[in-house]
Amino acid sequence: MTLLFLLGLIGVGLILIFKSSVVSFLGENNKFGMILQNSGWFHNFWISGLFLFFMNGILFFLTCFVLYILMSFLIPYVHMIVMVVAVITSLVLWSIVNKAWRGKKKDQLKMASIGSSFYLILTIIFLYKYVTIEPYFPGEDTFMRALGLFLAILVSFVAFTTCFIITGFSKGRA
Repeated sequence: MTLLFLLGLIGVGLILIFKSSVVSFLGENNKFGMILQNSGWFHNFWISGLFLFFMNGILFFLTCFVLYILMSFLIPYVHMIVMVVAVITSLVLWSIVNKAWRGKKKDQLKMASIGSSFYLILTIIFLYKYVTIEPYFPGEDTFMRALGLFLAILVSFVAFTTCFIITGFSKGRA
């Protein structure tokens, strides 16, 4: 499990290093991107940032819902596939938003900070839960809960950083 987690972090690092190639590959000739690009509301950084914020929220809660449903079937390792699909879907969404953005660089950074703040809020919530963790009953070992919260903090912070960098800094031209 640790190996898969580290491989995921290395993969995200490689995606950030080669972000312009990834953005141009994932966001190229996309109908959704063309719709966003031609929409007047998308060129306002507040509205496009809120759009990205809510899209991140929808993807997060949809992934949580699918994982919750799959927990009842007890099929091993299916949750890994769901999480990989969620990461790929997020990367595609962020690339499309980046390719569709037309405006000032300063406004693009504002849009990216508004949109990626969903994951920053999640990081703060998980950090608060981590710091205030208490046993449910006397003598309970909270190590596994603390480990899960620590991994949630790490994953949500990496998602925040990746979303901000892909939507705020790269222009998608390889």
